[in-house]
Amino acid sequence: MQLLNDNLVVFPDSPGGTWAHRKVCAEAPRRVTHASGRPWLAGSWAPEDLVVADAGPVRVAVFGASSITPERLSALVSPVRGLPDLDRLARRLPGSAHLVASVHGQVRFQGTLTGTRCVFAARVGDVPVAGDRADVLAGAIGAEPDEDLLAASVTYGMFFAPLNERSWWRGVDQVASDSYLVMPSDGAARTVRWWQPPKPELSLAQGAARVRESLREAVAQRQPHRGRLSADLSGGMDSTSLCFLAAEHHPDLLTFRWTGGSAINDDPRYAAEAERLLEHAEHLTVRETDAPPVFAPPYSLPDTEAPRSLTRGMNAIRSEIRLLVEHGATRHLAGHGADELFTGSGAYLHTLFRRHPVTALRELRAHRALYRWPLAASLSGLLRRESLGAWWRRCADDLGRPVPPSPAPSMGWGERIPATPWATPDAVRTTQKVFRGVADRVAPLAPDRGQHEALTMLRSAGPALRLLSREYAAEGLRLELPYLDDRVVEAVLAIRPRERYTPWRYKPVLATALRGLVPDVILNRTTKGDCEESVDRALQEHVPDLLELFEDSLLARRDLIDIAGLRTTLRTPPTSGDVWSAQLEATLGAELWLREIAARPARTPGPAAPPAPAGPARDDARRLHRVPNSEERP
Repeated sequence: MQLLNDNLVVFPDSPGGTWAHRKVCAEAPRRVTHASGRPWLAGSWAPEDLVVADAGPVRVAVFGASSITPERLSALVSPVRGLPDLDRLARRLPGSAHLVASVHGQVRFQGTLTGTRCVFAARVGDVPVAGDRADVLAGAIGAEPDEDLLAASVTYGMFFAPLNERSWWRGVDQVASDSYLVMPSDGAARTVRWWQPPKPELSLAQGAARVRESLREAVAQRQPHRGRLSADLSGGMDSTSLCFLAAEHHPDLLTFRWTGGSAINDDPRYAAEAERLLEHAEHLTVRETDAPPVFAPPYSLPDTEAPRSLTRGMNAIRSEIRLLVEHGATRHLAGHGADELFTGSGAYLHTLFRRHPVTALRELRAHRALYRWPLAASLSGLLRRESLGAWWRRCADDLGRPVPPSPAPSMGWGERIPATPWATPDAVRTTQKVFRGVADRVAPLAPDRGQHEALTMLRSAGPALRLLSREYAAEGLRLELPYLDDRVVEAVLAIRPRERYTPWRYKPVLATALRGLVPDVILNRTTKGDCEESVDRALQEHVPDLLELFEDSLLARRDLIDIAGLRTTLRTPPTSGDVWSAQLEATLGAELWLREIAARPARTPGPAAPPAPAGPARDDARRLHRVPNSEERP
């Protein structure tokens, strides 16, 4: 099996695990053993990305971006006696990293709360194995792409949790972000939900100090082991705030920004002021007109784990990465994830109305005045009682008919959008089946509707940004996303939703938390840069290129897209309220993903099962078992 850079494969502490290691990655350049001496971790990673500590038969590894030292990890490991004991360690782990533990013959493997680091599981023969990349496991077992998800991608385009927490490879499972995988020494793997979101009970004044501390720590630990630290300086509150936090430790920070753009985008004005105040930093500026336009060829996404939902501007991103690397950057800070963390819709009003109706109505009136929400539609959303499962079923039903644009944001479980105009009837029917399957088992991520929305958006953004980070890594630059660190997320989620999403202030949590560290001119900003005008213009310019790409479409061969419908849509200029230009990114990502898979060497069939070991019979279940809590003991 071909091993990819920066990957981790995890094996159980068993003879079967030793056999699976020989079959899957005996040639891996790096390996760590269980206390028993059997293979435990294998793959390819930078030495600084793995910290391991021992305490007798207990062995724990932290894999990824974390400032934890071996000594600190050893102190946290010493009281561990069973897998549930690791909950306390996990809640104190800084940064963005996987946690892997081998405890008395059992393995616990978990990623991050937002999915920026994921856990995948499969069975090699009859042996459970896991890893941080689905395509590595897919190659080991000869898995094929999930055709149902492909249909849903071209029909709907925008995946939200829990649908986006499903592996794109049949036979490979993805573990939910709030859960960990257990691999026993004998038997089937299972998942355990270990994390619950904090109760959002703190006021803004109470919670801001913790957000401030967690963000400063998240940025401070992004110390490059070699080379320089760089950061986006768009002028927006999110990325610009990170620049000032980074300058506390790196006054010679290297910043990057695009200049020019739409007349309604006021980011450049704020970025220029930030440059003046960051007087010791080196600033790289490139005119937007010098960058490859969005949706322009060449079209290439060389990654086979999953289709990209962020496709339109990859050529410009690659040019930025190469310029930063030429200037010595090895780590790059970006503000991605902050919108999902610090903003929201009117969904929080739904719960607030049931607890504090007078407050909810007062805030509803402010939202209506600001955004011109119609009274009838607003009250209807506020009073509507619908379960999350019923909402998913309604989304499925709506795919078969037009969905008029809503004049007011949904106060329910999310925004419903119509099917893409180019999805075939078969693709729509398959997507309806997928949505109804989600409806049968979905549960809210939190009792508070605003908290559920925040978690849904964070867990939807994390996996997409994880794939984006691969593009940076391929060019030699590590993308760092401090806003999505677990400790930062927990600190923000502890604040009441109505104070996080107040209609009277823009990103009040971030502004309050960083007051005094970031200049007021940045924190007092009330706008967000708008680039959609230039995006729509570039899309129209490159319609011929896109149509040429889809002339020999692998999606069309699978009867998932209607080329005539795609051609008609692309030749129709987008109007206000259209969502198909965003959905086009998902279709483009799916097409490029299939082409990349087809271009790779053919996968070999999965290996035959090893001889059954003596002792208790193996559990032959092919899928992961879900355990609702972590009360079990080894």
